[in-house]
Amino acid sequence: MTTQKRIILSGNRPTGRLHLGNYTGALENWVSLQADYRCYFMVADWHVLTTDYEHTAEIPEQTREMVVDWISAGIDPERSVVFVQSQVKEHAELYLLFAMLITTARLERNPTLKEQVRDLEMEEGVSYGHLGYPVLQAADILIYRAHAVPVGEDQLPHIEITRELARKFNRIYDEVFPVPDGMLTPFARFPGLDGKRMSKSLGNTVEMADTPEEIQRKIQTAVTDPQRQRRTDPGRPEVCLIYTYWQKFSPETTAEIYEGCTTAALGCVDCKRRVAAAIAEHLAPMREKRCSLEASPGVVEDIVREGNARARERAQETMARVREAMHVG
Repeated sequence: MTTQKRIILSGNRPTGRLHLGNYTGALENWVSLQADYRCYFMVADWHVLTTDYEHTAEIPEQTREMVVDWISAGIDPERSVVFVQSQVKEHAELYLLFAMLITTARLERNPTLKEQVRDLEMEEGVSYGHLGYPVLQAADILIYRAHAVPVGEDQLPHIEITRELARKFNRIYDEVFPVPDGMLTPFARFPGLDGKRMSKSLGNTVEMADTPEEIQRKIQTAVTDPQRQRRTDPGRPEVCLIYTYWQKFSPETTAEIYEGCTTAALGCVDCKRRVAAAIAEHLAPMREKRCSLEASPGVVEDIVREGNARARERAQETMARVREAMHVG
């Protein structure tokens, strides 16, 4: 008898083409999780509305570009369900029901919300939907009766709200939901070309879809050890983001690079040229897969359509249990 695999739910807001920070921070981990879990990967398009409800016309194209990168990196639609949140309306129904089980005071204590309000300078007014963001996230997770959720450390407070809602529902009504665990992703924030966190909003990204020429051009603009003013100055790899890139994309070369940098045998220009080539080589299979998908655009639409149907089937099953337990609907 085979043991049923545990279920994972994870997702991203549709942001278009993904960059190396997205790849190293989440996507690479998702690909590896497929071997051991039943995975649901969600395009979280409704979540966009919590902070950017004025630009919805961009969502369909950004969704498609992001899913192309998911598939190119190794998300396998045969093993995983790739779907769009708004195409499974049961999310909204469960969100409504969960909203009755939590107080505004509990949501206002959420430290992640407080950080978002501060960072986005939203002190003048937080929308009802933004305040309830963790409740929608709980519905996203529990509608598939997920056992675990891969997240960054900043999302753990949201997962705790999900756990609280699952326990409260189970206690009041019936044992419908697993109490999911937050599964911390094994990565540090990947630095952008300026040394800050890689982010489109900062304009410091290298995209997964970039050509080798584009990668070379971008990497040549990257900051290096500020104390290395001349070619003959020895460098400090431990403070240089280019060395971080080497560690990620060609770890077998790091000893050679460390030696060359610290002895000044290797200059920054040549080091950048070589690491750009290493990154391009690492991304080459994904770029090839992307080209294939772009040449047959209907493939991506079919993947998402089938994923929506599979997600909807699971969600409908869950909601049937919820309605029965609550004696509603």
